[in-house]
Parts: sequence; C-alpha cells; structure tokens
Amino acid sequence: MSGPCDAPRHDWSVDEILALHDLPLLDLVGRANAVHRRHHDPDRVQKASLLSIKTGGCPEDCAYCPQSAHHREVDLTRDRLMDPARVVAMAARAQAAGAERFCMGAAWRQVRDGREFDAVLAMVAGVRALGMEACVTLGMLKPHQAQRLAEAGLTAYNHNLDTSPEFYEQIVSTRTYGDRLETLATVRAFGIALCCGGIIGMGETMRDRAAMLQVLATMTPHPESVPINALVPVAGTPLAGRTPIAPLEMVRMVATARLAMPGATVRLSAGRSDFSREAQILCLLAGANSVFYGETLLTTPNAGLGADAALFAALAARAPEAVA
Repeated sequence: MSGPCDAPRHDWSVDEILALHDLPLLDLVGRANAVHRRHHDPDRVQKASLLSIKTGGCPEDCAYCPQSAHHREVDLTRDRLMDPARVVAMAARAQAAGAERFCMGAAWRQVRDGREFDAVLAMVAGVRALGMEACVTLGMLKPHQAQRLAEAGLTAYNHNLDTSPEFYEQIVSTRTYGDRLETLATVRAFGIALCCGGIIGMGETMRDRAAMLQVLATMTPHPESVPINALVPVAGTPLAGRTPIAPLEMVRMVATARLAMPGATVRLSAGRSDFSREAQILCLLAGANSVFYGETLLTTPNAGLGADAALFAALAARAPEAVA
C-alpha cells in the first residue's frame, strides 16, 4: 500500500494492486483523492486534444480498433497523412479552445524513414512552436527515429499496453507484448516522456486490469502519463458486441492508478462520452487530472464541446450569493 509520504514505489505485486482496486469504493476514492492532493493541484485538469493524422489501413489486428485493415466490415474512410501546415492550424484552434496538449496519431505498425516521417517531425516542431505539449502515437520505432523526435521537441510518445500480459494475445496477434515494452524503452532512452495506459471492457478480468497497472507501476520511473480508456465498441470489429463498462469500473481504475503511480498524470480517455457529468467528476475526484477535449478521439466519439463546457463550469468555484 502507499506509504505516509507516498514516495513512488516500483515493486508492486499484482495482488497488492488488486487489493487496492477491490477496496470499498468510498475508502478507495478517499485514499486516492488524498494522494492526489499531496502530489497535484486538485483544481487543475489538463485539456488535451487528439487528432488522427493518418487514418485507417493499419496492418495490426487489434480487436478493438476500427483502423485495422483486418476488420473489413468497419465503415471507415481511409485518409493519407495530413499536411503539416493543416495539422498545426488545427492545433492552434485546439489551443484557442483551451487545449494545452496536442496529440497526433498515425495508423502505422511502425515508423518508416522518409517523407512521411519528415512530415510528422514538422508537425511536432510546429505544435511545440505554439507553446503546446506535443505527443504522437506512431507504432514501433527505432532508436534513431526516437532521437529525431526528441530533437524536434516531442514532449511524449503514446504507446499503450492495452491490457495485461496474460490477456494480450486475446486482443492482438500481430505484435507481442515484448514489442510494446521494447518501444517504450527506446522512447525513454532519448528522454521523451511516456504516455502509456490501456483499455478496460474488452472481456478481461479484474486481475487482468490490476496486472496491466502492475506492469506500469513497476517501471522506473513511472510513465508520466497514464491514459485509462473504456472500450468504445465499433461495428465491424471483433469487440463490437461487448457491453459497455459501468462508470464506477472506470472510477476504480482511475483511483487505483493514482494510488500506484502518485506523480503520473492520469488521463480520463476514450469512453467518457457515455458517462454522466457526475460520473466524470467522480473520476476526477478519484485522481484523474486530464481529459481529452474535442468531438472525436482518432475515429471514435468523444464528449462534445458543449458537454465539456458544462463539466468544467460545474467544477468551477461558485460565486457567493448576494445578500438581500
């Protein structure tokens, strides 16, 4: 369990994390909120924007992903890599709407040197020139490519574990868990922050969820950013028929991630558009301190700007009532 000063631990066992996850809910949220307040400003919630800069045609077979070329029944328009100037202009609009971090995703298995990678480097440099954090998710990459991203000013590289090592083969067969860990190590070696989390609601057990968090929480250092996603079932994918998770399952995952990784930014990510405003606020109380802002996350729906405006208005301090 977390110590009195919440010094980061890197020796968590799956059983310890599962025990946290399964605490009585009010106890769990209370503990997580206390840890969150000791490590973060409880009133600060970072807004991040996510853009698909190259859509569809991915050779991976991730069961949850509508961008996989293996899922031919998905209704998705494939798009080539976007022009860097257009991407930077979209980042500027996101910044004007309140986003501090701009994330760019390309449906690639791995980075390939050449004109397209050069274009991504230009996007990163352009976003950083705006004063925003820049994050990309491009699949696997080699050391020299990580170095070039670092030189372009990249803030963070997203490469999710998706699930536990034990359940992983039920979700992806075209890339191993070891491949994912190797990519993360390559990124870390060049001083780029890690953005690494996973997805719940794919048919995994509670122990699988704890095991995924255990892999993250035993990294040294912990990932700077931990996105927790709820599966968004998409017609035509193998997981299209999955029942959406209950919002309190997300609350438990957020709280457990906060307890296991006190200093990380825990991101309330895909699937929150199905949660009530109150459920999202409970996630923030449990330790989430970032949301993805905008109508879509890559290719799946996200909470609308109007709904998010109402969410942030509800979080704001209320003006004192006038005395009659």
